[in-house]
Amino acid sequence: MSVEIAVIGGSGVYSLDFIEDSEEKRIDTPYGKSPEIIIGELKDRKVAFMPRHGKGHSTPPHKINFRANLWSLKELGVKRIFATTAVGSLDPEVKPGEFVLLDQFLDFTKNRPLTFYEGENEAVYHVDMTEPYCPELREVLLDVSENLEIPLHSSGTYACTEGPRYETAAEIQMLSQLNADVVGMTNVPESVLARELEICYSTVSVVTNFAAGISEEKLTHEEVAKIMDENIDRVKKLILSTIPQVPQKRTCSCKDALKGSKVET
Repeated sequence: MSVEIAVIGGSGVYSLDFIEDSEEKRIDTPYGKSPEIIIGELKDRKVAFMPRHGKGHSTPPHKINFRANLWSLKELGVKRIFATTAVGSLDPEVKPGEFVLLDQFLDFTKNRPLTFYEGENEAVYHVDMTEPYCPELREVLLDVSENLEIPLHSSGTYACTEGPRYETAAEIQMLSQLNADVVGMTNVPESVLARELEICYSTVSVVTNFAAGISEEKLTHEEVAKIMDENIDRVKKLILSTIPQVPQKRTCSCKDALKGSKVET
C-alpha cells in the first residue's frame, strides 16, 4: 500500500506520535537523498513523517534540499501534505503561541531551486499559484480545530525570506506594508514544488515570536524553541486528529495542477 498522507515537521517538530508499525527510510532521488522518513499507519491511513531540517535540525533553511524532500514523498505515493512551520508575527494581535492557517505567501528567497522543470528535457511549466495552499485541506483543518477548541487564525500571508539570519526591522516594516502577517524561511519553494507534483499542501504556522521591530524583545532561537516546545502537543494533536478526517477522494484543483501549464511550441 502506497503512502497517502505526509507530515513535514518544521522547527521543533521532529517526530510524530501514534504512528503504528513504523519503519524508517531514506529515498534516493534525482536531486540527492532524502532525510530520514518515518512510515507507518495512523487509524488505517498510511502516513509518512519527514523532519524538514533532518535529524537534530542539522540543515539550515537555505540549505534544505527541497526538491529531494518533495520528490521522495511523491515516490512514496503521497497525495497530501500537512506541514508545520515556526514563524514570527508582524501583527501585534497575533501573539506567540497562536496558530495561523496560511492561505497566501510572498517570496523573498534568493538562491533556491524553485522548480522541477528547468527546461530542455524537463520542459517548461508555469504552474498556477493563485491559491498556494490546498483549500480542501484548509477546510478540514479549520473544522477539526473548531471541534478540538484549538484557536486557529483562519488565514495568513507568509513572507518567506532566505535566512538563516533573522530579518532586520526595516525588512519587517517593508513586509508589513505588503500585508504579510507572518514571516518564516521554508514555505517557499516547498509549497511550489508540491504544486508542481500535484500534491495537496497545507501549512499550520506556530507563532513563536514577534518579528524584528514589532516588540522590544531580542530575537533568539532559544525563545523560538521555548515557545514551540510549549505548543508542540497542540500542533501534533491538530494534525493527527485531522488526518483521519481527510476525504479519500480529492476534489480540489491541486490534482490537476499541471494541466494547461506546459509551454508548447
